[in-house]
Amino acid sequence: MVVFLLGVGAACCLGWGFVLQQRAAARAPVSDFLSFRLLLDLVRMPDWLLGLCLMILGQVLGAVALAYGEVTLVEPLTATNLLFAMALSRWLTRQPLRWSGWGGVGLLALGVTAFIVAGRPHSGPNDAGALRHWLVFGTVAGLAVLLTVQGRRLRAPGKAALLALAAGLIYGLQDALTRVCGEIVQDEGTTNLFTHWQPYAIAVIGLTGILLVQSAFEMAPLRMSLPSLTAAQPLAGIACGIGFLGDRITLSSGALAWQAIGLAAIVAGVVLLGRHPAMPAGVTVTEPVGASRPE
Repeated sequence: MVVFLLGVGAACCLGWGFVLQQRAAARAPVSDFLSFRLLLDLVRMPDWLLGLCLMILGQVLGAVALAYGEVTLVEPLTATNLLFAMALSRWLTRQPLRWSGWGGVGLLALGVTAFIVAGRPHSGPNDAGALRHWLVFGTVAGLAVLLTVQGRRLRAPGKAALLALAAGLIYGLQDALTRVCGEIVQDEGTTNLFTHWQPYAIAVIGLTGILLVQSAFEMAPLRMSLPSLTAAQPLAGIACGIGFLGDRITLSSGALAWQAIGLAAIVAGVVLLGRHPAMPAGVTVTEPVGASRPE
């Protein structure tokens, strides 16, 4: 129950934070695309700072949840951040949910429930060797790099979707490393944590993820980026949890079928909610990278 409450609390903070950040990022100069100048522009916007604080609080709650629960359990819970983003967006825009909104809510909630109930995520002996560890880690990181490179070549909506997808994969890696750091603290104490490479990798990954997300938010409406971000993060986290963290799920044919159905429902619900009219419109015209928006 503690892990459940922490995961849902993290999702709430993340969802609200993403909405506020996108509303601010949409006002940033397009010439700052994928540049750290973008972050310097955004820190001068109060709504973006509030959104950043909420996102950090969500990540802290998620990190505490990961200290007590498996990645394969926490990640589906944090994927519900889109429900809270939808709630805030609906309040800001006064848009009714209608069938697509309620359908997305139902699919996301049922998908998370089906995956957790059927999979019964639990910890097991971590018998993954270094080769398997780096193979999974490198595959997820490599996909994020490829998506970022490809995204630079597309028009604004495509840029937003691929950059958010890359950021979701990055954040999934960050969650996996956060779990590793928690295990190091439990085994060796806080003092020895910083003799390992994982906390420094988390800092680099976190900064990279923020840059990718804000660039995605800057380029297109939230409905073009948040679904990709929300769907990719739990998939990457689950892959890392099973791949090299020792997480276990039920592997009977019936359980695997329900887990697949649950993950498909999560992705479908995320897409439906992300494309709902209640999501902030953000950028409404296509602008070439390098141009500046009028004040």
